[in-house]
Amino acid sequence: MRITIAGAITAALLLSGCQSVRERLSDPVPNPGPCPNALALYDAHRLVEIRGEDLVYENVGFTGEILNVASLCRYTDEDARPIDMEMGVRMAFGRGPAAVGETKTYTLFVAVTRTDNIVIHREDFPITVTFERGQDRVELVEEFSNISIPRAEANTSGVNFEVLVGFDLTDEQIDFNRSGLRFRVDAGQG
Repeated sequence: MRITIAGAITAALLLSGCQSVRERLSDPVPNPGPCPNALALYDAHRLVEIRGEDLVYENVGFTGEILNVASLCRYTDEDARPIDMEMGVRMAFGRGPAAVGETKTYTLFVAVTRTDNIVIHREDFPITVTFERGQDRVELVEEFSNISIPRAEANTSGVNFEVLVGFDLTDEQIDFNRSGLRFRVDAGQG
């Protein structure tokens, strides 16, 4: 059942993306340059709540993980400076044994940066997930359609920029991600 749900979500994202791709390919004027990279920031692509002192499965609260990022862009006009971008982020959320309640609001950030350098713009988005009775996993796709990447000149290429997404995390959660440790709600289930 899990594979069927994940497959349906992936197919929906791909089909919605294909329509946009078809529209873009039918445009008589191609992009004058490549799109900026869109990706999940490694240190912030997972969120694991630990409720208690010990790093054991019984202390895991809510979890979140960015599974995939897909994007399309358009150079709007030779003289206009911005690159307009659309992005879809597929995420999985879990409810561990120490989770309190059925609803959790996660904060996802989207940041436009100069490649490996400086943040130009960052915006936070609340993502509220409700787990139905007995449900410990939820997958969803969040779409962002109004990302604007500023360029100083019309010949500035999209390769000079990146669009990064991630969860807003505490220092402890970032350290956990960097440690390489992992907890998944479906661990041990077959």
